[in-house]
Amino acid sequence: MRTCLRCGSEMQENCAVKVEGAGYGIVLSNNADKLFGGRIGQPRVAICPQCGEVSIYLADTDRLQKP
Repeated sequence: MRTCLRCGSEMQENCAVKVEGAGYGIVLSNNADKLFGGRIGQPRVAICPQCGEVSIYLADTDRLQKP
């Protein structure tokens, strides 16, 4: 369960960000210099039903490189 950072309500999870007009989707990367390298996964989305806050997060943080 994710909690809204603004109002403290329980957020609705398993939502998605859709890119209108294109079927490419969104992928998170930890290397902005490479076009396809450094992919760390697809973002997850949670939305607060009370205030409308949108939270985009990475469910699996194991692929992040530690500095």
